[in-house]
Amino acid sequence: MEKKSRRTFLKETAGAALGLSCGGSILTTACSAGDSHGEEEAESQWAMVVDMEKAKLPAVREACYEACIQAHNIPRIEDPEEKIRWIWDEAYRDVFPDQVHEQLPASILEAPVLVMCNHCTNPPCVRVCPTQATWKRDEDGLVMMDMHRCIGCRYCMAACPYGSRSFNWRDPREFIDQDANGNFPSEYPTRTRGVVEKCNFCAERLRDGLQPACVEAANQIPGGEGSMTFGNLADPDSEVNQILSSQRTITRRVALGTGPNVFYVV
Repeated sequence: MEKKSRRTFLKETAGAALGLSCGGSILTTACSAGDSHGEEEAESQWAMVVDMEKAKLPAVREACYEACIQAHNIPRIEDPEEKIRWIWDEAYRDVFPDQVHEQLPASILEAPVLVMCNHCTNPPCVRVCPTQATWKRDEDGLVMMDMHRCIGCRYCMAACPYGSRSFNWRDPREFIDQDANGNFPSEYPTRTRGVVEKCNFCAERLRDGLQPACVEAANQIPGGEGSMTFGNLADPDSEVNQILSSQRTITRRVALGTGPNVFYVV
């Protein structure tokens, strides 16, 4: 298959795979609550809130990208068909196709929106993985990946309706920044050719009581304070819940029933 068609193929099959993983048509929104593959309510639920207006600042977005790259040893591959993306931006029209109408001005339709893995409440990627290399953590709802168990079948990429996963078509270590001594930017494990990877909400930082790298970096940019907020949906007093209860927010492709846990202030 030609490089040009890889991502196109995955995007085209995402909806179909989601429908199949739910055991029915894509028009049947939510899957059965009794499914044992990552659909149970987590004890807590980490969530992200992105203020779209503040996050339009180029400096905010660049700070997010760079912080994520450095924290997770993400390779810098420029080929768009092979680029490894944990957090990036897309035009509003592509992020929220169900929120588009003819009267929306171009300034909104083309506005950059930060996107990443949504750490869904009902993650279709978990249901289709044949090796359980991707799973949902019971304690906090994070959708995790074990790159050592990934066999590169890419079922999870086809099942994800948000295009939130990347595949290593070549050895990523050749494209990771290294210092004069050959050291990588962080201690986060490097990956190999033939495996899938994605945003993990900086689980390794959460373990140490830190915020995700992108959140920390974005909020340090002048004018970017409050552009990204992270917290626990199970805590009624958390900052994310305060935002959700006081401001108008939307999530991506609600009708699919995946239950995204990345929210956008509009």
